[in-house]
Amino acid sequence: MQGDDPIVTSAIVNRVKRAQGQLAGVLRMIEEGRELEDVVTQIKAVSKALDRAGFALIAVELRRCAHDGAVSDEDLARLERFFLSLA
Repeated sequence: MQGDDPIVTSAIVNRVKRAQGQLAGVLRMIEEGRELEDVVTQIKAVSKALDRAGFALIAVELRRCAHDGAVSDEDLARLERFFLSLA
């Protein structure tokens, strides 16, 4: 991710930090013996936030490849594997 737009990178970092805070909340909920439905709802929110961060990272790399004008079949296959691993 060299040379990425610092604004985009900052947004992704903020998203991951938010998920980190949500995960800390999930741990507290479990330790406090909160209701299963509430805990699972928060786990789903953390998972979704991390997935979005992953998709954003893939989009940044795809844009970089397109900007460089050199998107090889190998690059596309690699990005597809990353994308599908999050789906």
